[in-house]
Amino acid sequence: MSTQTKAIGKKQNMALVELVVTALFIALVYVFTAFINVKLSFSLYGGLIHFGNVPLFICAILFGKRSGAIAGGIGMALFDLLSGWTLWAPFTLVIVALMGFVVGLITEKKNGIGWYILAMVATVPIKIIGYYLAEGIIYSNWISPLTAIPGNLIQVGVAIIIVAIIIVPLKHAKNRIFRN
Repeated sequence: MSTQTKAIGKKQNMALVELVVTALFIALVYVFTAFINVKLSFSLYGGLIHFGNVPLFICAILFGKRSGAIAGGIGMALFDLLSGWTLWAPFTLVIVALMGFVVGLITEKKNGIGWYILAMVATVPIKIIGYYLAEGIIYSNWISPLTAIPGNLIQVGVAIIIVAIIIVPLKHAKNRIFRN
């Protein structure tokens, strides 16, 4: 077998691994959003605090910006589509995909817990501004979206804490498995 054939085979293998990992994280983001959540009573139009950002951040840190964007955007938009938040799905797809992309972009270039935390913190303005604009557009009200900001901050903050605790061992395990 030629070196070129081996290289093509290895590239196809990595593409398959990326596809499977991304699909798995789409499912994890959906499940963590749909089944591990608390409905907000203080937000004017409802909303919830969920744990979907945990697998989103893990995916982006471990597997990069493309997998993070796809898994986060599709996983959470799928939740919106299947749970009665249908109007939110296009906004969620874009906002959360951007969050995954940013985390992956930063952590593909920089390693270490400080960089991982910085990358996750960088998603806070994306989430706050993105969902503020989305709610303002959906409800034609630019005051009520302010009531959703505390929930969004809690949601991302809790995810950052959880991921900060478990990401280094997960990164080591991933590197051993994939021999990076």
